[in-house]
Amino acid sequence: MFDAAGGWKTVIAATGQPCMMTIKEKEGDMAATDFLNTAQGRRLAYHKSEGAGPTIVFLGGLKSDMEGTKAVHLEAWARARGQSFLRFDYSGHGESSGQFEDGCIGDWHEDTVAAVTELTVGPLVVVGSSMGGWQALLLAKAMPERIVGMATIAAAPDFTEDGYWASFSDTQKQVLETEGYVELPSDYMEPYIITKRMIEDGRQQLVLRDALDLPFPVRFLQGTADTAVSTETAVRLLEHATGPDMRLFLVKDADHRFSDGPCLEIIENAVLEVMGQQ
Repeated sequence: MFDAAGGWKTVIAATGQPCMMTIKEKEGDMAATDFLNTAQGRRLAYHKSEGAGPTIVFLGGLKSDMEGTKAVHLEAWARARGQSFLRFDYSGHGESSGQFEDGCIGDWHEDTVAAVTELTVGPLVVVGSSMGGWQALLLAKAMPERIVGMATIAAAPDFTEDGYWASFSDTQKQVLETEGYVELPSDYMEPYIITKRMIEDGRQQLVLRDALDLPFPVRFLQGTADTAVSTETAVRLLEHATGPDMRLFLVKDADHRFSDGPCLEIIENAVLEVMGQQ
């Protein structure tokens, strides 16, 4: 999406839907995947650990799934603390229904709202990684009264417009118009299929153009060796959002995965901070 920049380690501080139902895949098996049927006709795979609140909700990145290192690590960490935790797959991701190419930011926002509404009660601490950071911000706009803290990891708000569309050549834009999609290379997996629908829907979900109030503690985490999301994007988000307790942590040489031992500990500490326990 964006070029990486920087080479330092620092801290920048700044002050109703139809009924849905869940399906148990294997009753009695704690490790089994459960499924939520949503009002939009999607079947979302999820894992929910019961415990004390606030519930930690992990929102994954584009084409990632809930079996990623950060999601599984945080679940084990929360379980050891006796804390409620939710991770799930957006439609077209992981074990959930649908094809990735048919989805868009708005669809995955609907999935997020459905999962949070149907599977959790009470206060939430939202942890969003990459595209999940954008989803976390959209969730904050949709239900700010539920969120008591947020941590983002290489958050990528508005990337369909500021990353993809802004970098497309005239030829790619023409292909998108005529064919309905373009293929983009990925450093991590097979090429991304970026559809015209994803670009057009993304323009309806932008969060960096209008007021973005985050009335709870927030920690933005960003690696300086990230080749997918730049430090400039992280600083732009910090400067644009308003809230009483926002901090940006830049970690020297950390990449977009942000999932080695030290980075996982930084995520844990960020979650503790926004809960007022660090």
